[in-house]
Amino acid sequence: MVRWEPGTPERLQRAALELFATRGYEETTAAEIAQAVGLTERTFFRHFKDKREALFHGQDLLEKAFLEGVAAAPEQASPLEMVSAALRAAAASFPDERRPLSRTRQDVIDRNPALQERERHKLASLAATIAEALRARGVGEPAATLAAQSGITVFGVAFLRWIDEERPLDAIMQDVLGELRTVLR
Repeated sequence: MVRWEPGTPERLQRAALELFATRGYEETTAAEIAQAVGLTERTFFRHFKDKREALFHGQDLLEKAFLEGVAAAPEQASPLEMVSAALRAAAASFPDERRPLSRTRQDVIDRNPALQERERHKLASLAATIAEALRARGVGEPAATLAAQSGITVFGVAFLRWIDEERPLDAIMQDVLGELRTVLR
């Protein structure tokens, strides 16, 4: 067994994604994921509470990027401008070289209703976090919730376009945000 190699969570994530894509999520066990990278099932569970978390690990980094974007928005920014800054900050988490893995991950999620539900929960949690950050910046209700939910909708729509296009996520998000502004006029 391979031990003490750096990047264990990332190696487990890549192995999980590959196995989920080729064998199916339900058909793959945590033990098989660990074995694919020369580790034990016990080691897998030191890093992830279950195999689903191998797909959703890193949400805290995305949340942090959104929060940093809201915080970095100019003092006089409107709620939608703060959300736009958050979207730009989050886009930095998705360089073009990450697109193939993101595409595979999305395919795995799209084939499993329980994973789709987990993804919706993740996005709802991000929206609630953004709304709280907007409220902390002085945005009242319902504007904070509306802006946060709209931002997460923009993120979701743009992400699905990004995995199929060859443009940077930030450019796609700004296009989708522009569409939202058009709809709101």
